Amino acid sequence: MIRTPLRPLARVLSAREKGENPEAIEKENLRQRHEQMRDRARHRAEGRLFLLVLCFFCAYAVIGMRMGSLAASEPTEPRAAATGSDIVAQRANIVDRNGRILATNLSTHSLYAQIRDMVEPERAARELAKIFPDLDADKLYSDFTGKRKFLWIKKKLSPEQMQAVHDIGEPGLLFGPREMRLYPNGKLAAHVLGGASFGREGVHSAEVVGVAGVEKEFDAWLRDPANNGAPLELSLDLTVQAASREILEGGMRLMNAKGASSVLMDVKTGEILSMISLPDFDPNDRPRPLTTGDAGDSPLFNRAVQGVYELGSVFKIFTAAQAMDLGLVNADTMIEAHAPMKWGKFKIKEFQNKSYGTLSVTDVIVKSSNVGTAKLALAIGAERQQTFLDTLGFLQPTPLEMVEAPTGKPLLPPRWTEISTITISYGHGLSSSPVHLAAGYASLLNGGLRVRPTLLRQEKPQHGERIVSEEASKAARSMLRQVVTRGTASFGEVPGYAVGGKTGTADKPKPKGGYYNDKVIATFASVFPANDPKYVLIVTLDEPVETSGTKPRRTAGWTAVPVAAEMIRRTAPLLGLRPQAEPLPEAEVVRVAQH
Repeated sequence: MIRTPLRPLARVLSAREKGENPEAIEKENLRQRHEQMRDRARHRAEGRLFLLVLCFFCAYAVIGMRMGSLAASEPTEPRAAATGSDIVAQRANIVDRNGRILATNLSTHSLYAQIRDMVEPERAARELAKIFPDLDADKLYSDFTGKRKFLWIKKKLSPEQMQAVHDIGEPGLLFGPREMRLYPNGKLAAHVLGGASFGREGVHSAEVVGVAGVEKEFDAWLRDPANNGAPLELSLDLTVQAASREILEGGMRLMNAKGASSVLMDVKTGEILSMISLPDFDPNDRPRPLTTGDAGDSPLFNRAVQGVYELGSVFKIFTAAQAMDLGLVNADTMIEAHAPMKWGKFKIKEFQNKSYGTLSVTDVIVKSSNVGTAKLALAIGAERQQTFLDTLGFLQPTPLEMVEAPTGKPLLPPRWTEISTITISYGHGLSSSPVHLAAGYASLLNGGLRVRPTLLRQEKPQHGERIVSEEASKAARSMLRQVVTRGTASFGEVPGYAVGGKTGTADKPKPKGGYYNDKVIATFASVFPANDPKYVLIVTLDEPVETSGTKPRRTAGWTAVPVAAEMIRRTAPLLGLRPQAEPLPEAEVVRVAQH
């Protein structure tokens, strides 16, 4: 440290020589030193004051900005930070074509136990068993007093259950927020929606994932935050779905069938407005898959998509339309249809061993002649028949936006021989689903353009490849209309809607080969209005028996047709179709000689 002397020697000696007072030099030096010390102290005080003001300014600025941010934001409850990766629980809604909710989210709570915090485990176990009858008090007490530290008790609670558990007053019983999937319409559209369950789970949240139907098919889309909560819009019409299910369930019971399905499809857009499979289930409480017996008897089995059946005579219109499109015949061409028809070691018979003789192509369809259809198929040939059915989609799995769709794979003959060509022409030897049939009828009857079925809402018609000419499509519609007016589907007439359609009654195959004599699949494939087609409706009953007469009747004309007619009668007005007088056939101009 350098000290500055109060009496500098050089100046003192100089002052003595001049006769001046050295004390004055000391006083002046002291004064200057005090001034310097005062200036340094003042500078330090000013710096400290400036730093303090700056700190206060920054603090008030941060507080003000935070207050402004809070004032401009939405009020939300604070969340505690949790370790590990976040579980994204939010899932988009599913709505019908009119925006009505089919699947949505519900905030609820889960119940778990922190064993180490429990005070009265025995009483808690006893009280929980009273609230939840499916829980066993002894097992709960064993878990509460065992080595476990954590125990899930219930993954979902109702508000009433939560309050009852809260009233127990046990500090070791805790609640966690939970989001669950809710299906407010219950069984309605159960097979389409499929259902959801929990994936990754935590105390404060759980991941909701799809397990079947469109929930699983669009699982990633429904959970994608980039969609900003936009709902998944299906082609279904909830009102039409409800009416169709009510009628189909009543028809299934009335006809003593073990199962049933229906598909209602727009012939231009391919949209499925209603799809039902019975028996069904409640996706809010999805049952477990069957572990024994036939999987097709499970309520989880979607008969409309997964069920592949020999559908019988509904296939005959495809044979007739292809023959007309190829120019082999027209609607009035006469076909020799005497029965039985022998082909090698096989005999082709008619229903109830009838023999229709010579028929026009139209009457082959109206009377549902197996022999007449077989003659047309032989004229077409196996290769062209196979190509035509492939173009209609009958040789590929069900083309639909459902995770179960690939399982609806048609059953084809190992070799497409001439006898296969014959039997497939009238719906035997090839098994397909009702959705396949709906798409095939729509493509054939809408003017001849291929449409593919879809469960997503469409804004405009499909413009697929041409299947048949417009003339062949129109002739096919006329034939199907006559099946209703004077053929096997007379119970299908609905005044004002010009229903056209074809019946199909196919014997059910036995598991070990052969066919049952008293078990059938009855199908009615219909289009309405036939003169200007808008919709195709497929109704299929599994093992129906109509018992109002003296003898049991199983054919589609007595079972599936009345059910479909009632469905059209109820749903057509809901679809915006007004009853109209059927246009008369075009008048023929006849030249009359003048006398």
